[in-house]
Amino acid sequence: MRFSDVILAVATLSVISIVVIAVISYGLLYGSVSSLLALNLSAIISILVAGFLTGNIFALEIQEESRIKSAGKIAVLGGFIELFALLISFPGNAYYGAYTKDTLTSMFSNTASWTNADWFVHESTLTFLYVSLNVVLVIALGFISIYAGSMLRKPKKT
Repeated sequence: MRFSDVILAVATLSVISIVVIAVISYGLLYGSVSSLLALNLSAIISILVAGFLTGNIFALEIQEESRIKSAGKIAVLGGFIELFALLISFPGNAYYGAYTKDTLTSMFSNTASWTNADWFVHESTLTFLYVSLNVVLVIALGFISIYAGSMLRKPKKT
């Protein structure tokens, strides 16, 4: 699989994922469950659906070399895109700091005595853990769904 095919596959994965997450989170889940649960469920469903469709669309290119290697390339680059998307979205959300502070306050009972350095370290650690979990999920679920989607199309006969 050429690098240009990998780039095109990741772009397809990203577009399909954005469309699916928007439809599921806003259209279906926000009315029935909490907004945080809706966002998390729709993110997991969107990466599975997007990976499955991307694997099916690019099945012939994926089958040119090792299926595991090709699916891995697409999944790792997709995880890298997820990393940048998350790091760009945090400063753009005015409520992220308040949400993080509420989360840390509920986790630890002694936050009243924390200094600014303590808050900085704990918020940075929580952000790192959140980003790491999302990137690992995108790589793992993306790989599985891309691999499964590529298996649906029959290989080319030579």
